[in-house]
Amino acid sequence: MPALRILVADDHEVVRHGVRALLEGRPGWEVCAEAADGRDAVEKAVQLKADIVILDIGMPNLNGLEATRQILRVLPQARILILTMHESEQVVREVLEAGARGFLLKSDAGRDLIAAVEALQRHKTFFTSKVAEMVLDSFLKSKPRPADEPEREVLTPREREIVQLLAEGKSTKEVAVALGLSVKTAETHRSNIMRKLNLHSISELVLYAVRNNIVQVVQPPAEKQTV
Repeated sequence: MPALRILVADDHEVVRHGVRALLEGRPGWEVCAEAADGRDAVEKAVQLKADIVILDIGMPNLNGLEATRQILRVLPQARILILTMHESEQVVREVLEAGARGFLLKSDAGRDLIAAVEALQRHKTFFTSKVAEMVLDSFLKSKPRPADEPEREVLTPREREIVQLLAEGKSTKEVAVALGLSVKTAETHRSNIMRKLNLHSISELVLYAVRNNIVQVVQPPAEKQTV
């Protein structure tokens, strides 16, 4: 099996080296390149066809969110993990909107980085417990469930399949290939889903999928308490 190719991008050299040191201890993982800004990250990710790209959200020249969008336009199969010092609801929404499927605070990287990369390697999403709770609480407040109809029953089984694939970061074309549909049919399904659920962005779709257990949010194990 070929090595998992990981690109690490952060404008602080000490952060890049620390992340590399954590990752290179894992058998089968290879840090294929480092980048100090967003534009360099996009170029290297595309050139080297990185499997997983770890991006600082606040890099110069091109921020991590826009770098995520540009990488995924060319490499839709890549999985993006965003590193940040901030954990506001707005930042989390922007990360999901850009197409990243992992969100990790730099302060938690020493403890959770390996678990985050393992989750993305398995095509799962990753939020630390605090961020996951914040995202779900926000969604529950903004999208109240009708008392007489559970949301999961709004969609057909086929539509739920499509929601899962879209929430995992697949493009409409990739959904069509995976399900044996024409691209036009997949686009029609996507439009119908967004209309049925009254959703207006991919971030809202991901949050719906998380809330209804259509996609799995991988969380690190709880820390052991000593007495």
